Amino acid sequence: MSPLLILLIGIAVVLLMILVLRTNAFLALIAAALAVSLMNDSIPYAEKGKQVAAALGATVGDIGIVIAMAAIIGVCMMKSGAAEKIVLVLCRVLGEKRFPAALCGSGFVLSIPVFYDTVFYLLVPLARSFYLRVRKNYILCLMAICAGAMITHALVPPTPGPLLVASSLQANLGHMMMISLLVGVILFPVGITAAYFIDWYMPSPEIHLPQEELPQQNANSAERKNSLPPFGFAILPVLLPVVLIALHSFFVLALNNTVPANASGVFRWFVNILHVVGSKEIAMILAAMLAICVYYRQKTATLDEIRKDIDAALLDGGLIILITAAGGAFGKMLQAAGIGKVVENFFQHEAGVSGIGILTAAFCVASILKLSLGSSTTAMMVAAAIIGSMKLTTETLGFNLAYLCLSICCGALVTSWMNDSGFWITSRMAGISETDTLKSVSVLHIIVGCSGFVIILILSQVLPLAI
Repeated sequence: MSPLLILLIGIAVVLLMILVLRTNAFLALIAAALAVSLMNDSIPYAEKGKQVAAALGATVGDIGIVIAMAAIIGVCMMKSGAAEKIVLVLCRVLGEKRFPAALCGSGFVLSIPVFYDTVFYLLVPLARSFYLRVRKNYILCLMAICAGAMITHALVPPTPGPLLVASSLQANLGHMMMISLLVGVILFPVGITAAYFIDWYMPSPEIHLPQEELPQQNANSAERKNSLPPFGFAILPVLLPVVLIALHSFFVLALNNTVPANASGVFRWFVNILHVVGSKEIAMILAAMLAICVYYRQKTATLDEIRKDIDAALLDGGLIILITAAGGAFGKMLQAAGIGKVVENFFQHEAGVSGIGILTAAFCVASILKLSLGSSTTAMMVAAAIIGSMKLTTETLGFNLAYLCLSICCGALVTSWMNDSGFWITSRMAGISETDTLKSVSVLHIIVGCSGFVIILILSQVLPLAI
């Protein structure tokens, strides 16, 4: 069977099961992987199921520990008050006049270890409280939260989408983290500006806030603030894995993965230690242990309660791991079917395999999938499976492979409407109508996603980092 027809059928299976049958993304992606395997004549009939299972296991081995540890870090930061402390410090530093920027910065920082919906649950009460005090700029605060949280959620590992994209395209995770943070920092003021723009053309939105007392108002009391961990402890679980992984990647690059023969024993010891703690698995495990220690230090829960919270986090993380791994299995089955060669030949004919052409195609494919599927993470998985089947490298592109990964991530950020769970989370938690959510959140997604892609195009040419 033609590889292109196999690709179309595989995508159709995903779309049918998610959009029409409303099945779980894991079942849809596994069914698509099995369908692609069955249509691939090069795989023996006795091996078709085994190859899908092997591909699933390989993806779990690559990203499972990282996502599980991220889930633990997230719940510990929420329960210990570390996440709240980061928010309060940023708000105090920037002041009331810059409160929206503080909310955006809080979302930006917290969405690295904590998932988007959790960050939104944490910060929305702050936006409500601010609105009840000043009676204006509610949409501005909401959009600031969404902008900050969506940037790092969609671009920066260890969130599942970017992590799987980097794994599927075999990009260096350290490079991915550094470049995605650079893109995110540049994109941050764009997100704030977009929030002000949306607030400007939506001066009178319909707002339906619950009448009960807002929980965050109690959290602002002096007693509550004194019970939060110090800022240094609060921020450490976020910074530690980023610093360790980035430092490891820098030394690998500087030393070309070898230690000079005349290096001292102390330097060799340091490099060997860095090789261990700088791996993504060990770095995330250390960060999770640190987050647990901060939680325990606060004395807000017993060891048994902490264990139950961790168990609950791992249950949630387990589902994310399964969905992400199913996306990886789908991608590997597409590779085995020879999709990569077909896509590569198309670009050779249409665009001469130019780096810009590949980036644009990846962005467009991910955007179309996001519009169809609703889920950014699922759109990233399927787009990464298609583009990853080409087995592109930094050498063939002329710039770092992380830029291609981020083009997919930005594409999956564009558009958010009724088939996106994030759309309904924002609408219901914020207390605004579906129409106003379309006018605000959907527009914000388009602005941030497209702006991010433009930034990636420019950086890939002026700062290729082809290393």
